[in-house]
Amino acid sequence: MEVDFHSEDFLEYIKKDTSRADFIQNWLKERGIDSHRTIIDGKNHILVQFAPQFYNPQFKIKTVIAHYDRVDGSPGANDNSSSDWLLMNWAVELNAMRSFHNVRIYFTDGEELGWNTGVSEQGAYGIASVFKRLGITSDDVYVFDCCGRGEVPILSRTVIPEKAPKHFIEDFNDLYERTQDLLRRSCPGRWMSLPVPYSDNAAFLACGIPAVALTMLPADEASSYARELLRNKELEDAVLNRESSKKKRIETSSPEYGYKSRLPATWRLFHTENDNAGSLTDVSCRIMSNILLTLAEMKTPLR
Repeated sequence: MEVDFHSEDFLEYIKKDTSRADFIQNWLKERGIDSHRTIIDGKNHILVQFAPQFYNPQFKIKTVIAHYDRVDGSPGANDNSSSDWLLMNWAVELNAMRSFHNVRIYFTDGEELGWNTGVSEQGAYGIASVFKRLGITSDDVYVFDCCGRGEVPILSRTVIPEKAPKHFIEDFNDLYERTQDLLRRSCPGRWMSLPVPYSDNAAFLACGIPAVALTMLPADEASSYARELLRNKELEDAVLNRESSKKKRIETSSPEYGYKSRLPATWRLFHTENDNAGSLTDVSCRIMSNILLTLAEMKTPLR
């Protein structure tokens, strides 16, 4: 799978006035892939479900997610156009596979809303709530966010409350371990597990559905961040709880966290005009494409 973050189509996708949901659906349709607009709580999500021959009911479904919304004033090239672009190109490959892959893809709306209002306002929360209501709790849920810069895949470290149901803890740990195996197979020795601000995975976790998130960082930034985490024991908690406390800080006029300077430079580009195509790296395409190919080939029997 050859993906180019500097192609004319990608540059069109990140333009200020592009209707991104329409772009995704039209781009896929031109390549023979049907998609469906799903409106939940006013959010416009896009579901790609493949033909029946691509699914085997004896194995787990892989629900793969990337949000397509972005913050006003930012091209959102890495956050999260890069992941959208990777999954769009991956969908073309999945549609041409000769065997089943058990993948369905959601391009979600409203992920950026959760950063200042809480996870229940996040677009994916509506999807997760529907999954829970319908009893769809055995999927492997993979969230891809900001995957266009750097050469080191980062598996988001997740803290599960001790009071969580035993079956949820077991299911999450199983998914987390299998995701580590996915990274070992697709990029041996070149990945890390670090605390990452929550993405759409937060919505599924809040609904009791295990989900993992993957992102990318340049090697020097990942190493520097890992060292900073060892020096500053409060940094991990600050990163993982930033969204949940944002609303309270706004209401009480409390100052912003003072740890921003300790975060990877890549993350400090988010929500700014500097999150542009020039900040992306070609190596990320190659590494993420290999991860997605390996994910498509993974088959996990239902228990």
